Amino acid sequence: MSALLLSAPRPFDGRWLWWLSLALSLALWLWGRAALPLAFDYPKAWQIPAAAWIGGAINWLVKEASLGPVAFSDITRGVAAVVDAPYRMVLALLATGVQQQSGGVTVQHVPPLSWMAVIGVMALLGHWAGGLRLAALMVVCFGFIAVFGQWQSAMVTLASVLVAVPLGVVFGLALGILAWRFAWFERGLRPLLDLMQTMPVFAYLVPVLILFGFGPTAAVIATLIYATPPMTRITTLALSRVPEEAHDLARMVGCTGRQRLWRVLVPSARAPLMVGVNQVIMLSLNMVIIASMIGAGGLGFDVLSALRRLDFGAGLEAGLAIVALAIALDRLSQAVAQRGTANDIGWQHPYLVAGLAMIGAGFALGLIFPAVQTYPEAARLSTSAFWAAAVQWINLTFFDTLEAVKTFFLVWLLVPVKRFLLGLPWLAVVALLGVAGWRLGGWRLALLTAGLSFLIAATGQWEKAMVTVYLCGISTLIAMAIGVPVGIVVATRERVWAVTRVVIDTAQTLPSFVYLMPIVMLFRVGDFTAMIAVVAYAVVPAIRYTVLGLQSVDPRLIEAGRAMGCTPWQILTRIRLRLALPEILLGLNQTIMFALSMLVITALVGTRDLGQDVYIALTKANPGNGLVAGLGIAFIAIIADRLLHAYARRARARLGLEATA
Repeated sequence: MSALLLSAPRPFDGRWLWWLSLALSLALWLWGRAALPLAFDYPKAWQIPAAAWIGGAINWLVKEASLGPVAFSDITRGVAAVVDAPYRMVLALLATGVQQQSGGVTVQHVPPLSWMAVIGVMALLGHWAGGLRLAALMVVCFGFIAVFGQWQSAMVTLASVLVAVPLGVVFGLALGILAWRFAWFERGLRPLLDLMQTMPVFAYLVPVLILFGFGPTAAVIATLIYATPPMTRITTLALSRVPEEAHDLARMVGCTGRQRLWRVLVPSARAPLMVGVNQVIMLSLNMVIIASMIGAGGLGFDVLSALRRLDFGAGLEAGLAIVALAIALDRLSQAVAQRGTANDIGWQHPYLVAGLAMIGAGFALGLIFPAVQTYPEAARLSTSAFWAAAVQWINLTFFDTLEAVKTFFLVWLLVPVKRFLLGLPWLAVVALLGVAGWRLGGWRLALLTAGLSFLIAATGQWEKAMVTVYLCGISTLIAMAIGVPVGIVVATRERVWAVTRVVIDTAQTLPSFVYLMPIVMLFRVGDFTAMIAVVAYAVVPAIRYTVLGLQSVDPRLIEAGRAMGCTPWQILTRIRLRLALPEILLGLNQTIMFALSMLVITALVGTRDLGQDVYIALTKANPGNGLVAGLGIAFIAIIADRLLHAYARRARARLGLEATA
């Protein structure tokens, strides 16, 4: 029997292929440049002219494409006009009022809602949805915006959000329902959603501008592209997880297909769908600065202007106003999701009557007392001078120390890693990624990873892609080296975790541009500045997912370890961290995504990677180059995402947390 077992063929695991590929790649790197130069420098004659193709396609759409007698450009301008109408109405209600231009002078016939009325209405909404605590939070958040002189800009931003969010929810819900109902549609939609979520927003701003024109409407449409995918994914997932009993009940009572969807399935999936609404709100607020580049105005424009002036104080105040707006809308949407539907509100509902009364009182009193209509300028606060002085003091006091730290990282870490990655043969990297994909997920993942990496080389983006990988990789490792230990420390301490969660929530909602200002003022421009900004922005998911993984470990397993005499260190390393590994890997995945998104922003401080190509294409209105560079970043993100997800699934299977595929 033992002889038979020994002679039985062992399962093929492919490890020899991985090590063979690694050995061949190493040999190619060491001795192959002279023998096989095309493995290091992709021949220009073989490059795919993707930028020219994309640019030509967009020019054709604008100048020649038509649907029957109607030009395609007229359709896009019509869509812009349809989106612009509700935006102008909401903007007039919150920020500008009813105005008219007369002889070069703006005459205001009807003022917008007073700041007191808006705060009162938001407090009423908070009280209806979540009680006194939420009402107080609404007053604090919107009061902060008013006190620090950000009211007008905040209302412009809120107008964009109030238009973009319903549209994003409707489109996301519709696409999600179609993906849930038709498997072929879901398979075709998934790659598009991946690109929409991983491609830098800068990359598709130029096509949006060309097709829809410059202004707030184009910004709303760009926001829709960025914020719709989460709603689509959550809708598909939520509908697929509705219990079969709900389907049986709908059939038993004789519901039609439409009735079953809207009266049974969608209400049953209300809670996860409201999570999708919440995500659309947060992503819309994340877009406000980038949208300000194409005419959106508001708080995003204030942050961008402060960055250009290196006025950290003004930028921080505008950024914190965005945080206050995000916190208020986030908590309100979560409370509405937990409370249930709003079907009980009618024209005679006390909350609605009180809200209308507040608006009317604010309008009437604002005509008599200007301070009721507009927050008095004399009562405004500002910390801009303090923050500017603080950064200047740090710069003057610790200049030599900061320069020494910067030089150390450049000489011993950044420059060597950069040279190493730039010296790698693209052919070997493509092959290794293909083998890694095959080992972790089979031939489909191998084709995806090898194919996407080959396209980066074939479109002439390889060198700048390696710079992107070098900055993203180092920043991710440092962020994980900080985030994982912090997560370990706070995971078992509830009070410390509560404070940490407030800090990282604020850091996550703070606009990414705000991180750049003090770092540029302290370290000037360059790769080190970009690395610090990326680490500061990307450390949040490393902490959050580490805590999630450690808190998800079954307490009975920890008690079993203690009963067996394990030390606290053994319980941490052999039980808690092992079982939390899949969540930590997902945190690594999200850290990479955050780092890549921030790298596009750091193009403003002189990095020479794909992000800079995207930004230059935006400034030169070159959609082809911008989309090709953006696709390169998206391909890097997709490769990392798929490989890490496959490895996380294997880790969970090894731990017995799920079956192997």
